[in-house]
Amino acid sequence: MAQRLRLRDAGPDDLGLVLRFIRALADYERLAHEVRADEATLARFLFGEPRRAEALIAEWDGEPVGFAVWYYGFSTFLGRPSLYVEDVFVEPALRGKGIGRAIFAHLAARALAQGCGRMEWSVLDWNEPSIAFYRGIGAKPRPGWTLQQLTGEALSALAARQG
Repeated sequence: MAQRLRLRDAGPDDLGLVLRFIRALADYERLAHEVRADEATLARFLFGEPRRAEALIAEWDGEPVGFAVWYYGFSTFLGRPSLYVEDVFVEPALRGKGIGRAIFAHLAARALAQGCGRMEWSVLDWNEPSIAFYRGIGAKPRPGWTLQQLTGEALSALAARQG
């Protein structure tokens, strides 16, 4: 039997598809009101120079069914880069077929190929199915750490204080 799953790097022709998956993920996470992305912005940061993030498309029997977006950071403690998984989404009807596991395995291999010392991501504390999935692939929470953010007005206000 032919392999049903194909993972491929997203290209500029996939911008509408990436945006569709972003919106589907935001709906699932109950955060649709936070989506500000558009195709022009995605094109600039996924395919412009300098490239700020990368994306892949998961296809099942030739049909797009999911995506991932990631970028590289740097761990000063490890002295090595790290791969940060910003988003992974698989269409609900196709979950349980190994697509998510294949995406994470693919990203883990990319991380190692790039010399990364770790791979990280965030998960909503109420998302028990995803947390269970992450435990199943060997991921563990980072004890004692919580994610902090500056966005919108707070980000602008802090930036205005420089100088």
